[in-house]
Amino acid sequence: MAGFPGLFPAGVLPALLWVSMWGSPVSGFSVMGPAQPIKVSLGADATLPCQLSPEQSAAHMQIRWYRTQLSPVVLMYQNGQEQDGEQMLEYRGRTELVEDSIGRGAVALLIQHVRASDDGQYWCHFSDGHISREAVVELYVIGLGSAPHVRMMGPEDHGIQVLCSSGGWFPKPWVQWRDTAGEKLLSLSESQTQDGDGLFHVEASLVVTDSSLGNVTCSIQNPVSGQEKASAIFLPEPFFPRTSPWKTALAGTLPVLLLLLIGISYTGWREHRAKTREAEKKKEASHERDKVAKEKEEAHSVKRKLEEDLEQRKALYNKDWKKALIYPDWRKEQFEPVLVIENHENVHQNNSDFRREPQAILCKKQGGGNILTLDQGFTKGRYYWEVDIEDIDEWTLGIFEEPTERSGLLSDLEKMKFNVLEKRGCEYRALTCSRQDIFQKEPLQIEKCPLKIVIFLDYEDSDISFYDMTDETHIFSFSHANFSGSVYPYFKLKSMEFSPAARY
Repeated sequence: MAGFPGLFPAGVLPALLWVSMWGSPVSGFSVMGPAQPIKVSLGADATLPCQLSPEQSAAHMQIRWYRTQLSPVVLMYQNGQEQDGEQMLEYRGRTELVEDSIGRGAVALLIQHVRASDDGQYWCHFSDGHISREAVVELYVIGLGSAPHVRMMGPEDHGIQVLCSSGGWFPKPWVQWRDTAGEKLLSLSESQTQDGDGLFHVEASLVVTDSSLGNVTCSIQNPVSGQEKASAIFLPEPFFPRTSPWKTALAGTLPVLLLLLIGISYTGWREHRAKTREAEKKKEASHERDKVAKEKEEAHSVKRKLEEDLEQRKALYNKDWKKALIYPDWRKEQFEPVLVIENHENVHQNNSDFRREPQAILCKKQGGGNILTLDQGFTKGRYYWEVDIEDIDEWTLGIFEEPTERSGLLSDLEKMKFNVLEKRGCEYRALTCSRQDIFQKEPLQIEKCPLKIVIFLDYEDSDISFYDMTDETHIFSFSHANFSGSVYPYFKLKSMEFSPAARY
């Protein structure tokens, strides 16, 4: 085609889609579009071509580009220039008509900074007097999201639950788990949600029960372009749940005790029956005692091996504890314990909005049992504190951050940032907010109400994690807090006059 060199392969006539105003073909011209959909990456510019046949000037014609109906339009060209009176708001300032070859009947719609909402069909409509023709052009928008974030969630059904999450995909992506041999694994659950820009966020979980599997890989693929991103995670064999060493030791000790009791009773009965067989009875009792002693030694040996295995598992955990969202008691050894108390001089009763002036101050136990108040908050290091929330109806726990350099003006309060876990009634949610606005809100599914929560703060890694100490499970983590100022603990417990102190 002369209008768009290279648009259609030589000798190949593209599919014609055209409609007459009277419902049947008439003489004059027809309109042709590309035979294949136009594929464009999210944020790039898209060019949708259209061509009159036979070649003739379209400068005097009315040209409309529209989606589902003739008006409003994506773009309209009339009387030699673009008209914006009927243009859809979402396309204003982002479209223009490429009319370099309009004298030969070739025009194209240019869409700048393509969005997810631009995906779909576009109609190219020419009108010349009473004659009108049109063709359809298909636009595929391709959004390649972030690399999958894969992490261990904790023990589940005699195995380890692994979660894979990623965002920024369009259209809805495909998710697949694979083992080291490339074999596909079935997901336990999968959810996909769209944000305000129409992009998809996906989460998929997997329960791995085979401790010899090693690595598992989560791959996410765009169904239009075939592009994919993948991430793998290593699952150490000691992280898998095992039988409790105490149960094993007890199972071996009970039969031993039972045998000892039977032996002593039998010996006493034989001694009472016949003194002549006393020597034989003593020999038998001695044999039984030797047997019991041997079995006890074997039980102690098994117990020692189990304890050594536990220490080995703990050593492996300490090497890579940041990726394992399990065993909070072991995790405490990587952090420094602190004590949090309430500043009663600043308490305002009936304060239900946690974004007002925070009432928590931080104290840390020093050598000799002294208590030292830290007015500057945390600016480095790793710390943890525990909060008892049994019989508390509503609570808010977490941290707040304020600038290191303070001017003493009201603007300092407006710069404060909160990362908290909140319970209102039977609903839980994680919030990132300032005193005026909520930047991120994520609902949480917590089936059993925690009685005690431990909060871990890692300033250098910008991480705040919450654990339920009742069943030692991970609740939620703010993994990209990006601290730059002083960080303070924050808590508010509604059912008491003053918020109780957190304890070690």
